[in-house]
Amino acid sequence: MAEKIVQTAGRDQLGEFAPMFAHLNDDVLFGEVWNEEAISVKQKCIITVVSLMASGITDSSLVYHLQNAKAHGVTKEEIAAIITHATMYVGWPKGWAVFRLAKEVWTEEDAPKEKCCCCCKDDKCQFDTVEEYAKHCLFLPVGDPNDAYAQYFIGQSYLAPLTLDQVPTFNVTFEPGCRNNWHVHHADEGGGQMLICVAGTGWYQEWGKEPVKLTPGTIINIPANVKHWHGAAKDSWMSHIAQEIPAVNGSNEWLEPVDDETYNKLP
Repeated sequence: MAEKIVQTAGRDQLGEFAPMFAHLNDDVLFGEVWNEEAISVKQKCIITVVSLMASGITDSSLVYHLQNAKAHGVTKEEIAAIITHATMYVGWPKGWAVFRLAKEVWTEEDAPKEKCCCCCKDDKCQFDTVEEYAKHCLFLPVGDPNDAYAQYFIGQSYLAPLTLDQVPTFNVTFEPGCRNNWHVHHADEGGGQMLICVAGTGWYQEWGKEPVKLTPGTIINIPANVKHWHGAAKDSWMSHIAQEIPAVNGSNEWLEPVDDETYNKLP
């Protein structure tokens, strides 16, 4: 059975002022007519768009129904053909007006974006909780709060061991604004670390060098004995895989925090 259409706009906007109109809009039009099953919701969306177009209505109500049509499976190619066909009957000016709105609705998903995960706006992973972030943006486990190393972080981080064999590999997740302190992976031979960003947006910086932006697919090779830090952007969650490169006499030295002035200057 198709998903039931539910509408509350009438009561939300006119419930006290015009309760009968609100009832007819929410309960009859959307509650009954839109849920009648003789024709599909997609077909109803197309009929509604063409009816509003024929009436010369190009306000927010048409935008809503264009968005509704897209949500119920009308493709960019289909809406272009629908508007073109209807234009031959309802008039050229109406066709131009509707195309301007439809172009905005159907090109949102086609706008070029910096690399990130599929559900994020631009290159930001913005969620209220780590559970929401993990559900929508991450194919790896987030793990547990990184309490053992909390003293070396500003903000909350999470740690998920992926494997401890051969090359120890961890998934590290940073909440927005979280970053670790400056630190060094010491080694007499070999050593260092490799980072692979897998979600969100963050930063990596070596001492005395410009920061490097982290987006999914960014790989950072950190040599041994180099002072550096890494973490999330101010307005985005970020996760990276961290691989500890085998070392002779390897050790980690944790240093001073990345101060707010330095961090807030990041572009």
